[in-house]
Amino acid sequence: MEKLIITAAICGAEVTKKMNPAIPYTVEEIVREAKSAYDAGAAIVHLHVRTDDGVPTQDKARFKECIDAIKAAIPDVIIIPSTGGAVGMSAEERLQPTELFPEMATLDCGTCNFGDTIFENSMPLMRDFGKRMMENNIKPEYECFEMGHLDTALKMINKGQLPGHPIHVNFVLGVLGCTPATIPNLVWMVSALPPGATWCATGIGLTEFPIAAAAIAMGGHVRVGFEDNIFIERRKIAKSNGELVEKVVRIAKELGREIATPDEARRILGLTK
Repeated sequence: MEKLIITAAICGAEVTKKMNPAIPYTVEEIVREAKSAYDAGAAIVHLHVRTDDGVPTQDKARFKECIDAIKAAIPDVIIIPSTGGAVGMSAEERLQPTELFPEMATLDCGTCNFGDTIFENSMPLMRDFGKRMMENNIKPEYECFEMGHLDTALKMINKGQLPGHPIHVNFVLGVLGCTPATIPNLVWMVSALPPGATWCATGIGLTEFPIAAAAIAMGGHVRVGFEDNIFIERRKIAKSNGELVEKVVRIAKELGREIATPDEARRILGLTK
């Protein structure tokens, strides 16, 4: 099997220090958590940013400050900034980090219930995001919370409205209001991928590690981190993103998957020329 790419989603937009005191807000805290994940084996940092008091922001200057600081500490890591931002943000607000020309960025593939709120990703919005990423030579990580999201993205790719093949998809399972995080659902969604695609799986909450184990065994890649889950095991709060990554590395070792370095991840994802 291909080496395993581990992504660490280190802070997200929803979790707070009240839930887990280790959630990073400041630049220094974000660097600390990124490095803890990298040192444990993560090749990719999926990045949201906050103001120092924890308010989610898509501010281009704040993203640059955080990305520059992460790169100073761990120069070879792949950083995937979020264009999802937080529920209620405008499209232009969400697109700000694409103006920093990252190697990759997320592209959410459809509107969905997100707990008690609605996460809007209409097809016109997706076309705008795809156009920006094609203009700025950014490879999307397509975020799919439902099978319909993947189907929509593939149809838009075939029309040239979104960046094309080979694609990389993150299946996010277990968000309240979206596809439940079960292994049959993961297998079903992976079965719809086109040839040559790479994929990653994300399980929300306590489904994080069962979904990770399934993805590892199936030959996919894995995302873990405080954005998705703050527990290392039931009722036990994780001390760092690194602790979550370490658990994935142990599972991978038991299942015979080697861990990809950032440069190996770039080759697998088609980021190298």
